[in-house]
Amino acid sequence: MENQVGSQIGITIVFLITFLLLLTFNELAYRRLGLKGEYTRKLAHFAATLSTLIFPFIFNNHWHVLGLAIIFFILLFISRNTRHLKSIHDIKRVSAGSFLLPVAIYLTFLVSHLLDNKFLFILPILVLAICDPVAGILGMNHQINNRKIRIFKKTLNKTWLGSISFLVSCYLVSIIALYYNNQMSFNPEIFLLALIIALTGTLAEMFSWKGTDNLFIPMSVLLVLVLFY
Repeated sequence: MENQVGSQIGITIVFLITFLLLLTFNELAYRRLGLKGEYTRKLAHFAATLSTLIFPFIFNNHWHVLGLAIIFFILLFISRNTRHLKSIHDIKRVSAGSFLLPVAIYLTFLVSHLLDNKFLFILPILVLAICDPVAGILGMNHQINNRKIRIFKKTLNKTWLGSISFLVSCYLVSIIALYYNNQMSFNPEIFLLALIIALTGTLAEMFSWKGTDNLFIPMSVLLVLVLFY
């Protein structure tokens, strides 16, 4: 038992160091290559979120994930208020997304752990890691004929291209993930469930504000999986 606890602590420390190295590399790319904060922020989002996919396979309880989430929440909060980590915080818009990312990862892991279903963590995190950056980058960089979404005379801070790219990428990611989780076999239910996940995730991303999509996207995908999978 003591050996197992020590092993889990060791793995937690390794991940902590890995994440710190990732942030350091991201900061160097921002400063040396002159990349915009929006790009280095998306790069960090993609790499950090994707790296957590192995959490269900290496952590046998949620406490270590909670510890990592708390550490990085505090680190990001302090760096925001001391003007460090500009590769993450140098954006023109107001966003709490960086703070909500570790919260979302922990909550998703907690639910999947309590329900003893690794897939409940894997798919929501895949969608968050891949589809959100895709939508953000395309939405920001293609301004010609790319209007912001307007619903019931209210203009959202989202573009049609960004939301459509999220929908398509989420649908594809969901189909592939469901296919492999279904022992590499297709059935009509997979396509229907993938469509529901894509539509739900897109609506969560579309109506989120100030970075709350980092929380609402995985929670919405998780909810669909709990209800229908």
